[in-house]
Amino acid sequence: MLLGVLVLAFLLHIAVGAKQLSIGTVIEALTNFDQTVFDHVIVRNLRLPRAVLAVIVGASLSLAGALMQGVTRNPLADPALLGLTAGAAFAVVIATSVLGLTSMIFIPWIAMLGALGAALVVYLIARLVPGGATPLSLTLSGAAISAFLSAVISVVHLLDQDTFENLRVWLTGGLAGRDITLLLYVGPPIALALIGGVLLAPRVTVLAMGDEVAQGLGVKTGALKVQLLAVVVVLTACSVALAGPLGFIGLVIPHVVRLYVGSDYRWIVPYAALAGAIYLLGVDTIARVAIPPREISTGIITAMIGAPLFVQLVRRRTR
Repeated sequence: MLLGVLVLAFLLHIAVGAKQLSIGTVIEALTNFDQTVFDHVIVRNLRLPRAVLAVIVGASLSLAGALMQGVTRNPLADPALLGLTAGAAFAVVIATSVLGLTSMIFIPWIAMLGALGAALVVYLIARLVPGGATPLSLTLSGAAISAFLSAVISVVHLLDQDTFENLRVWLTGGLAGRDITLLLYVGPPIALALIGGVLLAPRVTVLAMGDEVAQGLGVKTGALKVQLLAVVVVLTACSVALAGPLGFIGLVIPHVVRLYVGSDYRWIVPYAALAGAIYLLGVDTIARVAIPPREISTGIITAMIGAPLFVQLVRRRTR
């Protein structure tokens, strides 16, 4: 069913815009392209790449959030709240402004290093507080690191006007004007990470029961956590490289999916990927048509939807 909804959302995303197109025209442009037809050119050159990016980024962030929530046993975990998104964005900004590394070949790897570094710092800080790396200490550490890195990014922008002009739209998160050729560099790592996440999902269900239970069932928890961290870092970093720092997707979608499929990560992980793709397609469609003829950054819409839900989740957890 979700696959059908995904196809429909994909077609609607392409059809809706400043120039409205019929679903039939979209299907014809995709299956029987004619470069002399203006509507076909719009579909192939402008809207199709954006829709593809929305599917990839939405699926990646949602799957990463589902894995993080299972591993940490923290329903509030997601790549943004635990600092990975901010770490990836920080690394890209520093590399661009200080080191002058603007080539698309380097950006994904720089983002991965930033996300991994932020994850390690958040974990170390959480381990040092009384009680160790609990869900609450991880969330608070992630929020603190995210705020600190965001402040440093702001300082860099104040000192370097060129970097501010080049990255200010990217840092709000969005899919407008993204270069689809970046998929040549980030496509293979994302594909491997998505497949790896789905394959590791059954063991995440066991890991979510606690390390002692998992070890008793023969799961090597240390090695598994390293593998899952690698998957989450790759998905987060590549998503940031493609669309900038989009927040709350990895938090919202796994919770919605869990309401329907239960607590088995064999189902949560693949369904979260599908639902995340549908969600970002829908959000990006809203961003394009909400205040015509202008366009809102997709990251602003995801924050406006995700922030109230995050507050509700915190209230429910507190009760």
